[in-house]
Amino acid sequence: TSTLAASSASVIMYHRFGEAEFPSTNTSIEQLNKHITELTSNQYTVLPLEKIVVKLKSGQALPNRTVGISIDDGYKSIYTIAWPRLKAANLPFTVFLATGHIDRRSSSHLNWDQIREMRDAGVDFGHHTVSHLHMPKASAPRIAKEIADAHGRLETELGFRPKLFAYPYGEASLSVAAAIKAAGFSAAFGQHSGVIGSTGDMYFLPRFAMNETYGDL
Repeated sequence: TSTLAASSASVIMYHRFGEAEFPSTNTSIEQLNKHITELTSNQYTVLPLEKIVVKLKSGQALPNRTVGISIDDGYKSIYTIAWPRLKAANLPFTVFLATGHIDRRSSSHLNWDQIREMRDAGVDFGHHTVSHLHMPKASAPRIAKEIADAHGRLETELGFRPKLFAYPYGEASLSVAAAIKAAGFSAAFGQHSGVIGSTGDMYFLPRFAMNETYGDL
């Protein structure tokens, strides 16, 4: 089992926090606090997603009970609720941004200044398309445009192109995954439950999706 543990990790996926009107994507503040208490109980090693991916790809051993934390879309409650708590607990995490949400300046989403402040404090950011595109049904030119346009916005606003991608709705196809690989991403995440193992497909990695009904310890 030690070999298995050395090549596996569990990735948690969140969307929003303390927004009870969206129970299917919301994690309550009480749940988040419990998760953080559990993750900081010295039983786990919480690593940045990019570090987990690098170790898996290069065959380096991961610590036993390695966990990664990811948050999709870019809702404002990441900044107001999750980040202060995760920062205080010294837990690294990656936010997958759909850039169109940010550019529309919707009050329910992060803005670029908040994102830059988080980036400067060590938060990682990944690519989640421009429009939260349902990729399996989209044409190859549309997918290419969404990847390029979001890259452009992220490069302009944050100064880099993310190496990690998360499929909107967690849905991909063989051709979509091939396009993501060809675009130069080092790995891509779905939202199907499961443990990541080094033998798996790096372009359809599983994550455990948390919400109010799937969020107890």
